[in-house]
Amino acid sequence: MEAKQALKRFERNLKLCLSKDRHRLRRKIRKISSQIDAGKVLKTNIATLATEVESSMAYRQARLQNIPSFEYPDLPVAEKKDQIAKAIRENQVVIVCGETGSGKTTQLPKICLSIGRGIDGLIGHTQPRRIAARSVGNRIAEELGESLGHSVGYKIRFQDQTRDSTYIKLMTDGILLAEIQTNPFLDQYDTIILDEAHERSLNIDFLMGYLKWLLPKRRDLKIIITSAT
Repeated sequence: MEAKQALKRFERNLKLCLSKDRHRLRRKIRKISSQIDAGKVLKTNIATLATEVESSMAYRQARLQNIPSFEYPDLPVAEKKDQIAKAIRENQVVIVCGETGSGKTTQLPKICLSIGRGIDGLIGHTQPRRIAARSVGNRIAEELGESLGHSVGYKIRFQDQTRDSTYIKLMTDGILLAEIQTNPFLDQYDTIILDEAHERSLNIDFLMGYLKWLLPKRRDLKIIITSAT
């Protein structure tokens, strides 16, 4: 009975764990529950599970406490930040349309951070080209008062400048497509921003189709699509 109660407590605490750990831990909980029913459970298995749950919770709490501080520049998107934040909170998918230079690319990740996105998992931010992924990452990092590779990182072909402390991950569309092959549920992300969707590249079209399939399976995942048209 005590073991079952412990499993119920672990199940409740999953929402306080990192998104990348939840599915794996949930499977372990179910496996141990079946072992208990069969009378084959080992106390060491429960102890190991408890350690893993507590470790994930502690790591998530550390991310929550270490969110970088920032301000918004005088840009059209920043002026609408409260309206955009409300839309993101209340909807799983948000489409932001604004002219080039309005601040969509640099301010949307910060708006996401301000409402608690990027804590359970990364804010993935795609760009059509490698040079854009790095330059946008540099700009956002500067606005956070940091160098690239800390709270803001990037991943392009042959280069991965992210770390455990990263909240915002810039990458090319192709990188996100490649990650789907090894992590089909994209568990490491709690938010994905598909930037420059008006370009309608093959990669962007593939990603939008795939994410449409994924959304019902990842109710915690937020998708933001930006377009200049």
